[in-house]
Amino acid sequence: MVAGFESLGFQQWLQSIGKAEKTAKNYASAIEGSISHWAIDAGLVNTKLNLITEPSQLHPLLDPIQQLPTFQEKNTKGKGMYSAALRQYAEYLNDITGQVLRDDIEQILSNNTITATDKSALVNTRIGQGKFRSQLIEQWQGCAVTGYRDVRFLVASHIKPWSKSEDQEGLDMFNGLLLLPNLDKVFDLGYITFEESGTIRISQQLEDYRTLGIEQGMSVSVHTKHQSYLAFHRECQFRP
Repeated sequence: MVAGFESLGFQQWLQSIGKAEKTAKNYASAIEGSISHWAIDAGLVNTKLNLITEPSQLHPLLDPIQQLPTFQEKNTKGKGMYSAALRQYAEYLNDITGQVLRDDIEQILSNNTITATDKSALVNTRIGQGKFRSQLIEQWQGCAVTGYRDVRFLVASHIKPWSKSEDQEGLDMFNGLLLLPNLDKVFDLGYITFEESGTIRISQQLEDYRTLGIEQGMSVSVHTKHQSYLAFHRECQFRP
């Protein structure tokens, strides 16, 4: 991995969850700089922490690093900044590597009430959802309609429903929108859709739509590859 690339990704992730740009830069700099140097000098690692990209490699280091006298001294002077940066980096790795996804799969496999056939189907579906969501986050960088950037609260929504999609369509990032939950729900139920231009179309059956945070002027930035999926949604899912 190119040095600095992961730090930039970490910084962007921090801003996506609401951290100020200055705070994000300070945290990313601390991980790549001071904390890495302290850990290397103590013999805990032989590479900078920003080059560690697997949670399983970072998590065993968290307590030893925080027990280092230098870390504790600097962290106290910095009012907890270094411990916050380390904690956030661990959360970042969990997020981008799909730790939650792996935990879900382990739960499925350990559930003795599910048949082997059903386990296989559930695991395949869950893996697909994880990759699909990651692709949509990378593509949209926030809610496709509002631009809201904290991805923890956003839903990976299929345009052409999973149940009606061919295998490749179900995993195609152009068959998806990253949406706030209120928009995902009404889109999924067919009470809103989007024109070829990306402009929202609101069903006449959806009363008081403004109370749901929906406005007539909303739109999404549509790529050519979205068009066939959106056409399906308008024709087969939308409630006029």
